[in-house]
Formats: sequence, C-alpha cells, structure tokens
Amino acid sequence: MSPEDLVTPEAAIGRFIASLRTPTRILIAISGGSDSTGLLLLLVEALKAVSDPSISLCAATVDHALRSGSADEARDVAGFCESLGVPHRTMIWRGEKPKSGIMAAAREARYGLLAEAAEAFAANIIVTGHTLDDQRETLAMRGKRTDQLSTGIADAVLFDRRFWVLRPLLFSGRADIRDFLCRRGVPWIDDPSNEDMKYERVRTRRQHSQDLGTRADIRGAWEGRLALSSRGAEWLPDYFKLHGGLLGQVIPDGLKQSSAVLDYALGRLTAVFGGQPFVPGRAQMERLLAFAASGEPARMTVGRVVFDLRRDGLYLARESRGILPLTLQSGEAGVWDGRFYVGNSSAAVVDVDVPHSIGNDEGGSVLLPREAWKRAAASAPILSADAGPLSAESARSVNVVPYFAPFDRFLTRFDFTFADRLSAVFSRVPYAELPLRSIDGKTI
Repeated sequence: MSPEDLVTPEAAIGRFIASLRTPTRILIAISGGSDSTGLLLLLVEALKAVSDPSISLCAATVDHALRSGSADEARDVAGFCESLGVPHRTMIWRGEKPKSGIMAAAREARYGLLAEAAEAFAANIIVTGHTLDDQRETLAMRGKRTDQLSTGIADAVLFDRRFWVLRPLLFSGRADIRDFLCRRGVPWIDDPSNEDMKYERVRTRRQHSQDLGTRADIRGAWEGRLALSSRGAEWLPDYFKLHGGLLGQVIPDGLKQSSAVLDYALGRLTAVFGGQPFVPGRAQMERLLAFAASGEPARMTVGRVVFDLRRDGLYLARESRGILPLTLQSGEAGVWDGRFYVGNSSAAVVDVDVPHSIGNDEGGSVLLPREAWKRAAASAPILSADAGPLSAESARSVNVVPYFAPFDRFLTRFDFTFADRLSAVFSRVPYAELPLRSIDGKTI
C-alpha cells in the first residue's frame, strides 16, 4: 500500500467533521473490531477538540447471533461506549438464518437494524469503519467477475431512502487505525470469522489485494461514474417517456446518443422495469445495445424486461413470467415483484397480484402500440382481499408506490443524480440530499 494512497485516520476524521452540514447526529456502527472502535474514538476526540455542540454522537452494535460469544462482545462494546459518554444500543438479528447466502442476508439485516437504531436515537447519519483495505479487497473480488473498472465501496450510500451511510476512513489503512488504538491503550475484538477461509473476502485478503487499486484509480472510477449519472440524468427528460407508470419508451433520437450514456441509462432502466437490484451483465447489455442500434422492428427480453423496437422508439415493460403474488397482513408492508412498495394500513389481509385478464380495449392510449400497452398493463399490481375486490375504505388505506430495485434500498452517491431525475419522471418524492457540504475539501 503506497504512502501516497493513504490518509491518516486523524486527518480523514478532521476532514469529515469539517464537511458535515450541521446540526447533525451521527450514529456510529461499532462491532468492537479495530476499524469501528478506531472510528468511534477518533470521532470522540475530534469533536472534543472542535467543541461543536451542533454535532453529537451515538452508537449501535449489531449482534448477528451467528456464533457463541457475540452477545458478550456486544456487552463489552456497550461498556466501552458508556465509558466515553456515547449513548449505545445493541440490535440483535433475530429469527431463523438462511442456510445459503448468509453474508448477503447478514448485510441486509445489519443495515436494517442500524436504520432502526438511528431512528430511535433521532440520528440522521450512519457512519461505518470501512477502510482502504476493505476497498481493495472489494475491487479484487469484483475484478474476478468482470474486466470493467469498478467503483468498489462507495464513500456515501443512501439506505432505504432514509439514512445516508458515510465511510470517512475509506482512504485510511487498517494498520494506521490499529497504531492509533495502541497509542491510546485501547484493545479491540478480533472476529474469528475474519480468518475463516470459507468466505471469499478472507481468501481475497490472503492474496495480497493491497497491490490492487490505487487511490487515483478509485477516484478516477468514481468521477467517471458521477459523470455518467449526470449525463444520464440529462438524457432522461429529453428522450425517455413513461406511460401509465408501466410502459417505458425511448424515442428514436435517444437511441442515437452516446453509447456510454445509453449503456448506463438503459442498464438502469432495465433493472427498474425488471424489478432487479443490479443492471444486466456485460454480455446481456452488449446484446441489448446492438438490438437497439439495429433499427429493425423486433422484440427481445433482457433482465425480465421485454424490449419492443418500433419506428417510434424502443418500448420496455416487465415480462409476464415469474411475477409472484404478495400477501400482506394488516399493518405490514413489502415490495411486490421488485417494482412496487405496498403498505397495508387497512384492517384487511391484502393480496397483490397481476390482473387475471386484460381486455382488448383496456387502458392505454390510441397513440401507443396496443400490444406493448397490453403487455405493460398485464404486469400492473392488482389488490384484492379474500379473492375479491377491496372495499373503497380498505383501498384508501393501502399505499402503492413505484419502487426502484437498484436504488431504493442502497443508492450510492455516484448514481444519485440519475436516480433522483428518474424519481421525478415517476412522480415520486426526491431522494434525501447528501448531508455534506464538501467532499475532499471541494464544495458540493
């Protein structure tokens, strides 16, 4: 790890404090490991030095309950926070754990529990202790799957449209954080899972990933993605139309724009209309872009989306296969088909499914291709209770809004501009603004 790639932990935290919009309350995600323990102590010391009452701290530990001893470790962390005068909560991942995909499920649970803690503490920012070591491991893992330049771990991510998760130590090294703790005489917990070779990250760590991804490389990838997001956001209002909230249309001139912008925008529109958290893979996108550029009327399916190329543009709608029903008890909420958030505040048990049939004259506009509109209408959410229509009173108590699978749970700041413009296209409320006034000393 080259010295020029590293920012000292103290400098990183000083820059972070100076960048914040205030007043703010920061929730620190602390596991007891060296990175998060260092983050907590660095913030405590930095705020004492600046004596700014508009910034306050609180902390939360997520006990995943996956191994013996985790509860004791959480209690030790709580005691450490108490000794520093930082309010703390332990959040426990309860219930049955999945037998496969445990790391992804744990991540999902962890951020959900941190958001609950932030809400309880009235915090508006969550910070985590990710370091440049974590960044390089991530870049190495993604490099095995694609030869495209990856942005790696983002320095700022909006979770669940509610809380920004910030990573102020992302260009600091773990060794420097541990040196800081040693100078303060503060111990940390070594999680045994960090040495378990069954996890890809551990295997990658052993393969000298420190040689991958300089600070300049990472920053360059970030700037490139930010530029594409901005250009994609400019492309949307000029070349993309939404019909009935279900059928997308890229007008012909939109298909003649920059291939890089079209790749970015079409990839994310595919994920949104298909209800998928990720854009299609490289091979699929190359097929789609070649199809769109052909100019020949035809249809193809990519990422659960049917693309219908006609003389008046490219239409896209969710394909009819694989749409599963969703049942919501009174007071429950959920995401149906990755495309719609449904909140049931009624007293009824509500079922969400597609229409059983679509009439020949049902919905749409005379200006739209009939088959394209029928395909889109067949993917619409229909609410029922006990196999019958909802009462008018119950229907008023069920909230149905579009959901963007690639953005609404985890939205990196790199994609923020495009996602926010798309939110306006779908008549959704804007995403929460980034709670920073500067990044790397540059005003934003």
